[in-house]
Amino acid sequence: MASRRLLSSLLRSTSRRSLSKSPSPTPRLPSPSPTRRPFPCPYFLSRDAEYSTSAAAAASAPSQPPPAKKGGKGKITDEFTGAGAIGQVCQVIGAVVDVRFDEGLPPILTALEVMDHSIRLVLEVAQHLGENMVRTIAMDGTEGLVRGQPVLNTGSPITVPVGRATLGRIINVIGEPIDEKGELKTDHFLPIHREAPAFVEQATEQQILVTGIKVVDLLAPYQRGGKIGLFGGAGVGKTVLIMELINNVAKAHGGFSVFAGVGERTREGNDLYREMIESGVIKLGEKQADSKCALVYGQMNEPPGARARVGLTGLTVAEHFRDAEGQDVLLFIDNIFRFTQANSEVSALLGRIPSAVGYQPTLATDLGGLQERITTTKKGSITSVQAIYVPADDLTDPAPATTFAHLDATTVLSRQVLSLSLVFILLWILWILHLVCSLLIFWVRNTTTLLVVSRRFSKTTRTCKILLLFWGWTSLVKMIN
Repeated sequence: MASRRLLSSLLRSTSRRSLSKSPSPTPRLPSPSPTRRPFPCPYFLSRDAEYSTSAAAAASAPSQPPPAKKGGKGKITDEFTGAGAIGQVCQVIGAVVDVRFDEGLPPILTALEVMDHSIRLVLEVAQHLGENMVRTIAMDGTEGLVRGQPVLNTGSPITVPVGRATLGRIINVIGEPIDEKGELKTDHFLPIHREAPAFVEQATEQQILVTGIKVVDLLAPYQRGGKIGLFGGAGVGKTVLIMELINNVAKAHGGFSVFAGVGERTREGNDLYREMIESGVIKLGEKQADSKCALVYGQMNEPPGARARVGLTGLTVAEHFRDAEGQDVLLFIDNIFRFTQANSEVSALLGRIPSAVGYQPTLATDLGGLQERITTTKKGSITSVQAIYVPADDLTDPAPATTFAHLDATTVLSRQVLSLSLVFILLWILWILHLVCSLLIFWVRNTTTLLVVSRRFSKTTRTCKILLLFWGWTSLVKMIN
């Protein structure tokens, strides 16, 4: 019995040891639940709400711009144009001036004024160089300009006085009088950079402009309210023909006239001014208000910036008479080629790569911006007569060739016809023949024999007149064509 109990106890201990030594089974981890993708409907609903909110904000009235912040030295600076900001001159290379602004960078074509300078020096922004620096073109000489000199941002393009106060006066590219007759007293000012009239504002009526020059009125009439070009080389009479048109048209013209001298000789501008005073187109003294012409000069001694913008100044004065007063304005420009030449010089100063024959790459844009503003609207008209210099008598040069596309009428002055002195020979021969014929008829009126001779001579002279007239008209037609 005791042995049986001992055996059972041994069996129990052995079974317990085996159970303790056997590895416990590893518990099974719960299988991960499959990830569910979000349903796309809430995403699309949120995006739709964002789109509707942005569309409603765009359709609502624009909010007011934030209040202006203060610039350097207590000046009020506009956030968009930088008006009132003070910059400093960093570099001066001839007519090119680099200016740095700490804040309020001026846009392109903005006018800057140099402070603490002996004269009023206006700079026009032409390039943004980065690092708050702009490159400008000076409208006058830069002598005496130093680094660190303060420059004021005006916040607008070059603005010039317009209106009846300019009649009988001579102004420069920035609107300052240069005739030593005092300041211009006017409340009307306009920027020289403006958009051309919209197509719906332009008029389509066509009328003939009577010039008083018979060969022009008969063979190549000019259109009122159009652009007329007088092409020719050096010394063929472009300026003389313009002066003749001013004498014939401006005197009998009921409206006002504006003459823009672009890069031509100062002597010619002075002669034109004196002739206008003698003819009564410009009146001095107490009768100055009765003058019919305004003069805008930027002659060939001016910097390229002034010569490149004086045409726009003259056009701005004419636009005011057309739009604000409804006048039919005559605009004379001498010489439009100098306008292109000055812009080419400005382009070279700015470091742009030249285009064909060395002209600026923006030749068509520069010329089109000026020519498209010369048009007839429903309020008034501008009739432009432009002298166009032809370099080396080559009409295929890019400057005159580009101008051709903008003109309504063209007259080409030929050097070959001028070298023949055809007009003077024709006039002298006709005058001598008429004088001889009249004297013979007067002396032999009562003599039968000599009367027959004189009649035959008269027929001969009449035939010569017809031949000479035919020769003259043929040459003039060739000259115009």
